[in-house]
Amino acid sequence: MEILAIILFVSIFVLILYGYPVAFTLGGISMIYALCFLDAGSFSTLPPRIMGVMTNYVLIAVPLFIFMGIMLEKSGLAESLLETMAILLGRIKGGLAISVVIVGALLAASTGIVGATVITMGLISLPTMLKRGYSPELATGTIAASGTLGQIIPPSVVLVLLASVLNVSVGKLFAAAFLPGVLLVVCYILYIMIKARIHPESAPSIPLEEIQAFKDKDFAAKVIKAFVLPFLLIISVLGSIFTGIATPTEAAAVGALGATLLTIFQGKFNLEVLKSVLTETTHLTSMVFIILLGATTFTFVFREMHGDEYLVNLIREADLPAMGFLLLVMIVVFVAGFFIDFIEIIFIIVPVVAPIFLELEIDLIWIGILLALNLQTSFLSPPFGFSLFYLKGVAPPTVTTQHLYRGIIPFVVIQLVFLGLVILFPEIISLLQFSL
Repeated sequence: MEILAIILFVSIFVLILYGYPVAFTLGGISMIYALCFLDAGSFSTLPPRIMGVMTNYVLIAVPLFIFMGIMLEKSGLAESLLETMAILLGRIKGGLAISVVIVGALLAASTGIVGATVITMGLISLPTMLKRGYSPELATGTIAASGTLGQIIPPSVVLVLLASVLNVSVGKLFAAAFLPGVLLVVCYILYIMIKARIHPESAPSIPLEEIQAFKDKDFAAKVIKAFVLPFLLIISVLGSIFTGIATPTEAAAVGALGATLLTIFQGKFNLEVLKSVLTETTHLTSMVFIILLGATTFTFVFREMHGDEYLVNLIREADLPAMGFLLLVMIVVFVAGFFIDFIEIIFIIVPVVAPIFLELEIDLIWIGILLALNLQTSFLSPPFGFSLFYLKGVAPPTVTTQHLYRGIIPFVVIQLVFLGLVILFPEIISLLQFSL
């Protein structure tokens, strides 16, 4: 029975790689195995588990954060932020690239949706960077890396789903992710500054006349409009969580309302925009929850077949140390991220390994942060990084796939080094964990 559980896991993984729909593969194959190999009486415990998922109060945050992210995408926030930040840092070598990183971080803290951020930043900043003489490698690498910050900087849909699967507090996972996210932004900026100093031709500064022309036209009002409102939204969402005023779900509702008001203030709100946002939110939320139901069925069948016990015993018999098992899981997740989306990884691999981490007495909050960083790295890694595909889809024809690959490699190295530091120094994630 235990071997059948492992075969179930492998068969689902292979079928997903082959291109079958994730949700129906997870639930369908699991049910076929259950009908063939499990006692009929065991099925009585499946409906309560499914209802437990559907009535999980924490998961209400998922559609609310998705709504918030898509609404902000429609608001024109990124464009005004990037324009203002670029002027403020315009005289610095690499200032525009630094602006892209900072705006990417702010959008990550406002939206938490990687695909939307990468596409938005690609459409807005890539033509501008190329026009100003930036090398295609530095421009594409900066945009792709900055766009994936939504994986680790809260509020993040990835962190909400990880917290649900790992059965840990969303608030604590958000708090633990905040400092690593900020430090990662600092690492990106330091790399750009070094790159611009060594190769100044790859990251020229903005002409002084252009900066002065921008400042002559209501500069103070532009700065306030570009920065104050987004910061108020971020503070209202994250501040209410970290101070214990609101739960993550309540804060998500505040964020959804705040994003709508911000879009109205920007003059971009109308019935067509609302309809588009609601349609996209419904589509993405339905996809997440259908996969979640399939994953719940898979986890149920896998555990009924004692697959989790088999893996735990296998680790014990192999006498594999906790760090050795952690390294193995990190490698598997990293490689899997080349081929399948983060949602599938969270719902297929994480439920299988979570009981083993518990058995090895490893902090699951720490594991959640490591997994989020790892998934973020796999999003960037050639040849199959999803962020690269998103960016290539909106890049001009002059930007080749080779430009994307060469540009992203330094950022992947930064990610891997930073992931190693968080593994070696777990206290990085504990400095901002509040009692939530």
